[in-house]
Amino acid sequence: MPNILPSALRDAVDLAEADLDWIHQLVADWQLIADLSTSDLVLWVRTRAGRFIAAGHTRPSGGTTVHLEDVIGRRMPASREAMAMESLSTAQIQDAAEPYWTGTAAVQEEYIPVVHAGTPIAVVTRETSVGVIRGGRIVEREMEEIAEVLCRMTAAGDFPIQGAGTTIRHGTPRVADGVLRLDEDGRIVYVSPNGRSCFHRLGIEGELEGIQLAEAVTSIIPARTPVDETLAVVLMGRQAWLTEVEVGGVFLSVRSIPLSLDGHRSGAALLVRDVTEVRRREQVLLNKDATIREVHHRVKNNLQTVSALLRMQARRASNEETRQALSEAERRVTTIATVHDALSHNVNERVDFDDVFSSILRMAAVVASPTGQVSTSLEGSFGVVDADTAQALATVLAELVTNAVEHGLDGRDGRVTVKVRREEDRLEVHVIDNGSGVAPDTLMTGLGTRIVATLVRGELRGSIDWQSLDTGGTDVVIHARLNQRAARNEL
Repeated sequence: MPNILPSALRDAVDLAEADLDWIHQLVADWQLIADLSTSDLVLWVRTRAGRFIAAGHTRPSGGTTVHLEDVIGRRMPASREAMAMESLSTAQIQDAAEPYWTGTAAVQEEYIPVVHAGTPIAVVTRETSVGVIRGGRIVEREMEEIAEVLCRMTAAGDFPIQGAGTTIRHGTPRVADGVLRLDEDGRIVYVSPNGRSCFHRLGIEGELEGIQLAEAVTSIIPARTPVDETLAVVLMGRQAWLTEVEVGGVFLSVRSIPLSLDGHRSGAALLVRDVTEVRRREQVLLNKDATIREVHHRVKNNLQTVSALLRMQARRASNEETRQALSEAERRVTTIATVHDALSHNVNERVDFDDVFSSILRMAAVVASPTGQVSTSLEGSFGVVDADTAQALATVLAELVTNAVEHGLDGRDGRVTVKVRREEDRLEVHVIDNGSGVAPDTLMTGLGTRIVATLVRGELRGSIDWQSLDTGGTDVVIHARLNQRAARNEL
């Protein structure tokens, strides 16, 4: 994998922000050159002290590396600096006359100037083990030729290609997946074995060399099939872009890299990958996510129906105690439905509890105090919590806020404040009211407080304590432990 040393770039001579950005773009895409030529690439920048220091390094992903050790941060040996300086000053590729010996292998070096806006800003060495067989395979001359063209484009300031739509996506093709070389007319002049297999699976039969790829692909796409609008220019090699083609359930991801020599088009290189299985799995996950969202949506609807039935039944009840019990049951069901509503809008079984609790806080205060004016506020942030924690926490806090309004304030005007402090998987919550306080002999006598205590100790793996304030009112303190995975994802 490519790596880079930012401190070396900062110490480099005369590198403007635009030059640094160009280097970062190169490092983001130079794996292509390393894999095509089975070579190590090392980026060298010249420091203010006049020495060259290795600021970046990538190894071929499909072959044996030249450097087993990490070279980033090392100075270039003095014996090699003259060649690097010549490449940097002349903006020309320089080939070392003789291989150098690493102790285990002979390595051929090529010094490639990195040119931006007509000015050389760094040097890349392409270091290749001498021999026909490298990395356990016979290196194909056609793939090395593509790498050589890209090196010459780097020295001419034409690579990396500006405006290339090659945003990395799951399934983006690599050299090992399949390589094609097109001429200026979009005809295939070379295709690797894996690339040939990809297009055969798509439905193109026979030999591929010599055919115009865009015509061959479009001829097998069924009529009235939606296609990516960039497909033609990618398959012709005229645009540096990433596209996808699907025929008969087979999906190919295709990336085009237009090639140029001396300012003139020289065809293109295409990378291709069969992503059929990748897209099939993505579709399965999408279907699963949609199913989960639909389940939460239906549960929310069903709970709202139950809530409405309980509300109707409470209105018809002749006994005040029965009416109150049904109203409390309706409120609890509505609280749970609120959490399911939030879960129905995402796919990861986690919710931003601040949004959920804001509506629960307002609803609990209004329902519990139909006559008095009660103000509510939330200080701090719960953050993102998992579904199970959200259900338990919502129920607990709704009960505590309702209890504070009904019994603490007892129909009077007042204030309920919820204060939150979260540290990784630990949560501390205070529910504070400015009411009359709590009598010790009334704790744990009602259904609500028993529900709260059970959920805190069981589902939230914590503790709860009621404290009377000297200024009047009650402070209910909850200490809870969140799900470890949800806490890590939040951070």
